[in-house]
Amino acid sequence: MIQMSVGGLGFDPRNLSPVVLLRDLEEFNFLPIWIGVFEAASIATVLQGITPPRPMTHDLFKSVIEGLNAKIDRIVINDVKEGTFFSKIELIAADKNRVAIDARPSDAIALSLRADVPIFVAENVMMQAKLVNSEKDAEETQKFKEFINNLKPEDFTKYFKKD
Repeated sequence: MIQMSVGGLGFDPRNLSPVVLLRDLEEFNFLPIWIGVFEAASIATVLQGITPPRPMTHDLFKSVIEGLNAKIDRIVINDVKEGTFFSKIELIAADKNRVAIDARPSDAIALSLRADVPIFVAENVMMQAKLVNSEKDAEETQKFKEFINNLKPEDFTKYFKKD
């Protein structure tokens, strides 16, 4: 298992799909995962330190887990099939048993940020996924980092227009 952290959010310039960028702790390898706009907004609120006036779904799920005297232990992105990533939310239940819940990586990542728990990626996922080696692709990595660093919460507002 490789411990990763959220490096930021961005949009795929080809189709404007949101992308969450995971990076290893040494910032040597990066793992982009394409996600939905609602999950991107949920992740962005935590990254920007924004507290919504009412709990979002991921806040609610965290509260339910805590209300059941369980604890989120870690998130594991454990597989990738035909470009689709799979993950587990690993909990420690009130009886101290470990429970693994299947989840979309975007939901697991949003929850991990709220619970301040580590994100791990299985080595086979890193080997199969399109990862960026920062020494090999330094120019591309720098462009992506600049794009991520310039992203603002307002960039997501066009997806949440009121009718």
